[in-house]
Amino acid sequence: MQGDDAELTAAVRAAQGGDETAFRTVYRTVHPRLLGYVRTLVGDAEAEDVASEAWLQIARDLERFTGDADRFRGWAARIARNRALDHIRMRGRRPAIGGDDSELAGRAGDADTAGEALEALGTGRTLALIAQLPQDQAEAVVLRVVVGLDAKSAAGVLGKRPGAVRTAAHRGLRRLAELVTSGGGSTPADATPGQRQSHTGAGGVNASAGVTQLRARTQKDM
Repeated sequence: MQGDDAELTAAVRAAQGGDETAFRTVYRTVHPRLLGYVRTLVGDAEAEDVASEAWLQIARDLERFTGDADRFRGWAARIARNRALDHIRMRGRRPAIGGDDSELAGRAGDADTAGEALEALGTGRTLALIAQLPQDQAEAVVLRVVVGLDAKSAAGVLGKRPGAVRTAAHRGLRRLAELVTSGGGSTPADATPGQRQSHTGAGGVNASAGVTQLRARTQKDM
């Protein structure tokens, strides 16, 4: 177990015993990544509210959780996804996402294919680009890269087979490379997933040498 995971595991267990300081540590560690995932599902306007609802449930059910740091991230992501889907059902569609990716600063540091690929984008418009992907691809990319789950844990969150998650993440990252190459930008706020079209704004993405590396890496099995 890596150092960061060991610390999170210890904090979760202490929080289960009623240690409020430990729970704050858990929150500070997991919340930025979880918020990034929620934004993928519901957009900027409602992300904070949905994430807050998720944390209320996490705090309420924490005593019943069993497992290590990776299992906790998957468990928290599953709760957040359920809360987000409730909002989506009430609203009737998935919105476009804004361009703030500040939460990505706290993503997992594992040097796997997905992590390296997203780093190749290296822009403040990463989530805006992810928003242009089909929902299954967007969720797979964010769960793998932002939340830091492996394919098996991400599959548990999504209720799919690990192979299907790997395929969706692979296709999503390949599409992100194409969007960067074409200068694709954020999507109009009223666009549904099937209607999204890319456009380039004043802050458009530059297609750098990192794109070549990204496209090559997405050819490998994740």
